[in-house]
Amino acid sequence: MRGTDRLRVLVAGGGVAGMEAVLALRDLAGERVEITLLAPERTFAYRPMAVAVPFARGHVQRLPLAEFARETSARLARGELTAVEPGLARTAEGGAIAFDALLVAVGALSEPAVPGATTWTPELDQEVMGGLLADVEEGYTKRVAFVVPEGAGWPLPAYELALMTAWDARDMGRDDVEVVVCTPEAAPLEMFGAQASASLHEDLDEAGVTIRDAGADRSGWRSIALPRAAARRIAGLPRDERGFVPVDPHGRVEGIEDAWAAGDCTDFPIKQGGLAAQQADAAAAAIAAHAGADVVPGPFSPVLRGVLLTGRGRRWIRRSLETVGDHGEAQRRALWWPPTKVAGAYLAPYLAMHAHGRLPGDERPAGRLVEFPVPVGGPS
Repeated sequence: MRGTDRLRVLVAGGGVAGMEAVLALRDLAGERVEITLLAPERTFAYRPMAVAVPFARGHVQRLPLAEFARETSARLARGELTAVEPGLARTAEGGAIAFDALLVAVGALSEPAVPGATTWTPELDQEVMGGLLADVEEGYTKRVAFVVPEGAGWPLPAYELALMTAWDARDMGRDDVEVVVCTPEAAPLEMFGAQASASLHEDLDEAGVTIRDAGADRSGWRSIALPRAAARRIAGLPRDERGFVPVDPHGRVEGIEDAWAAGDCTDFPIKQGGLAAQQADAAAAAIAAHAGADVVPGPFSPVLRGVLLTGRGRRWIRRSLETVGDHGEAQRRALWWPPTKVAGAYLAPYLAMHAHGRLPGDERPAGRLVEFPVPVGGPS
């Protein structure tokens, strides 16, 4: 810090990790920090439910970043981070922003990973799936393969798309449509553990969706593939062999004293909003302590949480990635509150309140999720 001045914190990125970090910093450090949010876009688009939009089962929640900045007493700067120098961030627009602490939360890019397949992303969901469902209804498409490529950071949407497509085909009276998921996983959603994988198998069997190896022959199939995450290159930051930013358990960037990173831009292999929020919380706590707040920073201890849209409801799945022997949990009811797909301790309650009107006065989210235990009798 500079004398008695507030710590100048620059949060680069207006996505889940960036917004979670701003909320956490404001709560943990209060007026000890002066926050600037740097983002190229004007609006935050909460996209986890985009997968359900073509099936009329969800919508994309949007929030102007200017409104978010006002409510969190942050300064909003338009621009894209391209380079980091000691105490200075440079943008693609030619701007330069000085900082005492930098939190990089710029996310990742999406790149096609399966030749011959149409690549699905949340941004292209309506276009890709809208066309597919129209062809299924007209009888032009009879065989659909959803492909999880090697290196996909988050496979869950492939299973949601397959399940909802299979059920929609039945509802259209197209009982002759075959739907498969091609995946390199040893078991469906194996990252969530044995319990979730077994539960997903039940949903797939009920919908008539089969599992094939990622290298299976797809000749004659309409193939929709998930993308592979690609790193955003930012000059001045270290990167691993794939271009992602290496960080320690508290989010500090390797070799840089005043820089932290969180979310999909880091070298953590799973790219998922809930984990990005947990990384942001760990980094924000470290920065708050650096600003002099009475905070004991805890390390990033990943707990994987997901809400699977099955086409006939939802399945809640949860697993600690650090606990040895954790086989995961799967339920037909919420395992945490607020019951959002991206379980951010600050962002989830913030967005839940916004969905029902403006955030009241100076009320702020508590900064923790309410976890629900598995009931006596075990998971179902």
